Parts: sequence; structure tokens; C-alpha cells
Amino acid sequence: MEFGIFINGYLPGPASRDSDAEHLMFEREIEFALTADRHNWKYAWFGEHHALTEYSHLSAPEPVMGYVAAKTERIHIGTGINSLSPRKEHPVRYAERAAMMDHLTDRRFEWGTGRGAGSHEMASFNILDKDSTKAEWNEVIREIPRMWEQRDYMYAGTSFTVPTPHNILPKPYGPGHPPIWVACGNPGTFAQAGEMGIGAIAFNFEPVFGLKGRIDAYKEAVASCTEPVGQFINDNVMLTNAVICLNDRDRARQIALRQCRGYLYSLVCLYHDTIPKPDYAPTWPEGIAGVGDEATLDLLIDEGWLLCGEPDEVAEQLSRYEAVGCDQVTFGLPSDSMHHEEVLEMLEVFGSKVIPSFDHDPVHSTTRMRATATRRFPEFAFDVPDISVPGLPENAIIS
Repeated sequence: MEFGIFINGYLPGPASRDSDAEHLMFEREIEFALTADRHNWKYAWFGEHHALTEYSHLSAPEPVMGYVAAKTERIHIGTGINSLSPRKEHPVRYAERAAMMDHLTDRRFEWGTGRGAGSHEMASFNILDKDSTKAEWNEVIREIPRMWEQRDYMYAGTSFTVPTPHNILPKPYGPGHPPIWVACGNPGTFAQAGEMGIGAIAFNFEPVFGLKGRIDAYKEAVASCTEPVGQFINDNVMLTNAVICLNDRDRARQIALRQCRGYLYSLVCLYHDTIPKPDYAPTWPEGIAGVGDEATLDLLIDEGWLLCGEPDEVAEQLSRYEAVGCDQVTFGLPSDSMHHEEVLEMLEVFGSKVIPSFDHDPVHSTTRMRATATRRFPEFAFDVPDISVPGLPENAIIS
């Protein structure tokens, strides 16, 4: 298994209305990614959400990812997720930005996609029927790889058009293109992701073993994929969760028992109305009771709701994630109840003492998969005119 962190611009309570607090939060979350890069973590995912107060103030991840890319060496940087409705933004812009990120990260960019978090977020773009975004995603996701390959891209579709041939620039920093992922909540999306040959981003809204059937469906479908959407198959299931891993077991458990743990989950349940949730899930502002007692904490750990304890103990808990077929486990930061310095400590402890037991390959799995990339479309769809140019400037890189 590989490991990553998930950053969303989380700013609970009155701080969400304070500009100085908002600025500090961005600085702190950037520090998480820089620290993870130094301690064996392979992925840093950055959310993209709009108008989701407290839960996520990270509406423009690309500037943050560019900043992080310039200050890191190894960690891959991904969108978690880029919502693809053409009513929000023309798909050409998605292709352009992803390719630009591919250059700026030196092929360390991961392109996570999806429909959007739910009705409240989509309504900020005058999209009032959240179910309509599924068909749009299905259309757009198939066209972006063609934009990356062809130099005379033209399209007349249902949700968007490019009415005359255009060369969408830049092209990805080849060979290949950024690995493609999709956020999966509904069971059918897992199988669809596998059929399309793209990675699945899963969210832990239930005991971890409850996901096994969906992951099995993905693995069965991806094994049979012969025509991936992109130039290669990204055979990957990533699961998000929470972790408190410190050298001191008692201190880790004390952090888990602090008041109002679950506040973030209640915001997820408030905003994410495209993902099925259990009846007992707390929806903000109701039912944020915290973990409660030691027995309840043990139950949550046993069922895979979170990982908690000292490194050997957390490593044993991770065996459940291997058992259900996870390829990558990613932790949302900061999880409720952890202070900033405790998160930095956890990143170092987990990265140095747990990750080496599970991730033995220094090369990212997506890098290995990208190395198998094969073009799917011709460079030109139309006849190329015969044009001769009398000369080029002396500073042309290729003359």
C-alpha cells in the first residue's frame, strides 16, 4: 500500500469568519504537505470545494499545488477533486490546467475528478439539479485525453462544444499524461471507474469491510479493461480515513477522546448529498457527541473508522485495509482533535515507522503505470495544410 494526505482548507467555528485565521490555516495545511514530502509519504491531495463554510475553504487548489510543487521533491500532488460540469467551467480549461500542473510538478500531478460535493456547492454556479452533473462528467472525462493528444481538437457534444479545430495547450509533459482518478461514493461508480481504467477515490462513510464488495467490483472491472479512457490503466483504489499515530499510545488515545471529535464528519454529511450516508451519521449541527469512552474508541478502531495508537499497533490496524484491497490510504488533515504540532509529529512518526512496513517500492505506482502509456488518437484529425515558414527567431528552442 501507498500513503497520502488529504487537505481541504478545514476551518471550523468562528475562525471561518476571520481572515487572519483563514490565512493561518492555509499556511498550516501547506506545511503538512511539505512535512509529508520529507517523511516517505507519496501523495498530497488538495480539495476543490466552493461555498462550503467551515468544511472547505480551498476553492482554488492549483495555486497552492504549484507552491507546494516548488518546495517539494518527491511527493505527488493531486486534485481531490476537480468537478467537471461545463456549466461551472469550459472543459478546455480543465485540460489546460491539468497539463500545466503536469509541467510544473515535473510529472508529479494526479488528476482527481468528479461531479462535485453536492447541491449546495453546485448551486453556487447556478446548477440546481445535482443529478445532471453525472452525465456531464461522463461526457467531459472522455474528451480531455483527446484534447491532450490532438493538435486540431474539435467537438460538438451535449454539454459543450469546440466548434472549430483548436490546439489545446500546453500538452502534458510526456510521455503519457497525468493519472486520472474519479471520486466514488455510489457502488456503481466503482465498477464504472474500473471499466474506464481510472483510479477510484473512496470515502470511509462506513466500517472498512463494508467497502470490500465495491472494491472487488472495481478490481474485477479494471482487470477486464481493454479500452481505457486515457493512454494507460490506473489500477488504483484510494481510501480516505483518519489517523492518530504517535510514539506514546496513551497520548494518541487521549487525543482521540477530546471533545467534539466528529465535527468534520458532521459537515461532510451536511454538504455531500451525492454520497449515500448511514442513518446514524451526524449532520451538522446535530449529534456531535465525540467518541465518548475507551470502549467506543476500541469499537471504532476495530471497525476501521480510524487508526489510533503507537506505530506497531497502527500497522496491525492497517492490515484490515490491505485485506479489503486498498492500494492507497490517505488521511484527512487536520483530523478533529489534533493540534497543528501534533499533526506534524504524526506525519513524521507514521512516515518513518509505519510506511516502510507497507510501501517497499520507491517509485509511485502511478509513475509505473504511466510508463505503459500508448497514444489513443491521431495527432491530427484533419488534413494538415502545406505551409512553409521563411525562418525562425534565433532564440527558438528547436529550429
